[in-house]
Amino acid sequence: MANASQTERPQTTAVPEYDAVIIGAGMSGLYQLYRLREQGFRVRVLEAGTEVGGTWYWNRYPGARFDSESYSYGYSFSKELLEEWDWSEHFAGQPETLRYLQHVADKFDLRRDIQFRSWVTAAIYQEDTQSWTITLEDGISFRARFLITAIGPLSTPTLPRIEGRDSFKGQSFHTARWPHEPVDFAGKRVTVIGTGATGVQTIQTIAGSVGHLTVFQRTPNWCAPLHNGKIDAETQQKIKAGYPEMFARCQETFACFLHTPDPRSAFEVSDEEREAFYEKLYGERGFGIWQGNFRDILIDRKANATISDFVARKIRTRVKDQKVAEKLIPKNHGFGTRRLPLETFYYEVYNRDNVELVDITSTPIERITPEGIKTSAKEYEFDIIIFATGFDAITGSFDKIDFRGADGARLKDKWTHGPQTYLGIMVDGFPNMMMLMGPHTALGNIPRSIEYSVDWVTGLIRFAQENNLTRLEATSAGVASWTDHVKALGVGLLSNEVNSWMTGINSNVEGKQTRIVARYSGSAPAYRARCDEVAAKGYDELRLG
Repeated sequence: MANASQTERPQTTAVPEYDAVIIGAGMSGLYQLYRLREQGFRVRVLEAGTEVGGTWYWNRYPGARFDSESYSYGYSFSKELLEEWDWSEHFAGQPETLRYLQHVADKFDLRRDIQFRSWVTAAIYQEDTQSWTITLEDGISFRARFLITAIGPLSTPTLPRIEGRDSFKGQSFHTARWPHEPVDFAGKRVTVIGTGATGVQTIQTIAGSVGHLTVFQRTPNWCAPLHNGKIDAETQQKIKAGYPEMFARCQETFACFLHTPDPRSAFEVSDEEREAFYEKLYGERGFGIWQGNFRDILIDRKANATISDFVARKIRTRVKDQKVAEKLIPKNHGFGTRRLPLETFYYEVYNRDNVELVDITSTPIERITPEGIKTSAKEYEFDIIIFATGFDAITGSFDKIDFRGADGARLKDKWTHGPQTYLGIMVDGFPNMMMLMGPHTALGNIPRSIEYSVDWVTGLIRFAQENNLTRLEATSAGVASWTDHVKALGVGLLSNEVNSWMTGINSNVEGKQTRIVARYSGSAPAYRARCDEVAAKGYDELRLG
């Protein structure tokens, strides 16, 4: 394909040409580079950071770690890689995960095709050459037949829209833009704004190091114990010997986790059996209590109430001050209907004398001052403000880039009322553009989904090469059908009735206060079966040319 594209190169330009340009050098981008280069394609990866890693490069906040089992999270494509890498914990921390991805980049010599410090600002489709022009912040451009986005569903951090936010004289940072140098918490007055997954991990990790910690909470989240631990030599051997079976299981489960829903209803057992089942799940590692619970807890309000009541009782037991405990128990959504943070003694943090919880629904933050934060009730002075205020999820990373397809159509305009995609991978009117982990694709245990999506995209590009195709595009009918299918799958899910990043809600982003169906909520095996069907039929649902 490089030869074909070279014949179309304008004689007056020195713009580099590639068969494919990949935006992002996280887990998706690295594996996509590996697969395309393996097929002999000329590929360039453009990465905004100074290193590989994506999520695990940017999110360096204290306590950042997996909540999927480490061994189920790593790549599965290389037996040699699986054999040589030892995970030290069942749920690895960010430094170890970043080292792992750096090891992958070095092992497969991926860095030579990655350009760092490269912020993509625009990607414009050129109809005359049937290629994409990708432009960086510094004005440098690249041209490629295919454009592949590996920009992640949670990669664009958002700061709260609070008056005076930039006036604070102390240190302040978002968890996803944590300083690369160590932060000294000793004796400092620190606040964390936000109690989502990143907030929970940060709070439980720094509480013992700071002078005083004030947590500003708007919406409490249901949390469950992580039960992390070191992996000893014997367990390491068992894990490595069991990799084939484990990855096979991940292929079979609903969301590619080691856990999958119990086939029983919460009401098919006695009250005593149900309580014992919940106790068992609460005492086990990982997402079992969310992903391996009764099949109806996420679709039936009465069933959900049984697990919500159980976890609420656990919170009341773990937090000594019952007024504080009640603040920590969600009242506006049921257990598991928002993304579930896993914690390690998070609730016990609020038993410490140096920790205060402030409910900002009762006493709203009015402004950030040079010295700290002023609420409707009092003024606080801080040395450090930590914003654990989440991300402009799913579509936010796309909104940051000026994507323009055929006839100059803007992707942001096309998605004004929510994303519309074909298989979560393509968009009509945007030829030769493929999205990895984009809207409407199967998420779940992300690396398992990444490997499938990358392999599917690689197969499509190989098909184009073998058939001398230079233009691949989803049809409007195909996009409408898939988007309708995704919406239909979301009907009846309690999570789609809740404001969260999973439904596209972000009060800190203009225009994102209306719920949308932003993710595929069917099973991963069903998703793969549909994509496999498209490939098996020679991609005849696409417009090929």
